[in-house]
Amino acid sequence: MKQVICVKWGSAYGADYVNRLYGMLRRHVTGEFRLVCLTDHATGIRPEVDAYALPELGCEWPKRSIGKWRKLVLWSEDLGTTTGLSGPVLFIDLDSVIVDNIDGYFTHGHPDDVVLARNWAKPLQKLGQTSVFRFPVGKYPHIIRNFRADPQAVADQHHFEQHFVTASVPGGIKFWPHLWTRHFRLHCLPPFPLRYFMPARLPRGARIVTFPGGPNPSDVLVGRWTQQDPAHESPWQHIKATFASGVTHRWRHLRRYVRPTPWLAQHWVE
Repeated sequence: MKQVICVKWGSAYGADYVNRLYGMLRRHVTGEFRLVCLTDHATGIRPEVDAYALPELGCEWPKRSIGKWRKLVLWSEDLGTTTGLSGPVLFIDLDSVIVDNIDGYFTHGHPDDVVLARNWAKPLQKLGQTSVFRFPVGKYPHIIRNFRADPQAVADQHHFEQHFVTASVPGGIKFWPHLWTRHFRLHCLPPFPLRYFMPARLPRGARIVTFPGGPNPSDVLVGRWTQQDPAHESPWQHIKATFASGVTHRWRHLRRYVRPTPWLAQHWVE
């Protein structure tokens, strides 16, 4: 049985994100699989998904940090007891889009390996990115224990949960084959200013496209960068808005333009 887990908390992503993930798995996984969702709000999640209460972090939330530290509960030694998961399990962020068969994610490397996507924002450093990663359930509980012992010190040193995980795995992490997991902003979106005239492309060989740091798939689908931006805005409208009153980061606003993306509309569906 292929095992997949996701985490949903807060209001950023609704049950429709979980349901889309299930639909994408159904289309792109051969044979049977199980999807587990740890969540603080299970209403609306389709019954085929096994939803469990999201455990508390177990310590004070670090200050001066934007890291998604709640994901560290995946390393708890009692995760298997709570969910019935055992052995290697594949984690997928809810804002990821599966575009091709992902059977290889379940068999790549050794079952005890911790396999991450490469942090493409810092390609010269051996840093992992936890949008899509595989880990053996309950094998490395020291990761969350060490965090709970001094969460502020961990956050001050590593800044992001994925950097802390990268540094904490005994023997080091492994990476997916580099074409499998693509970063939307870095690998799909045309460089500025070509993105004003061309939609994002789907790279050859991609199996999962991730959206760390935004924009979200729901916004790209309608041609905007954030929910606050107008949908289907023309390039000229966006350029004019850059110089409107209240826009403080004009260069950043000018670069944050995305056209509706046809392949996203095809793949990011339940």
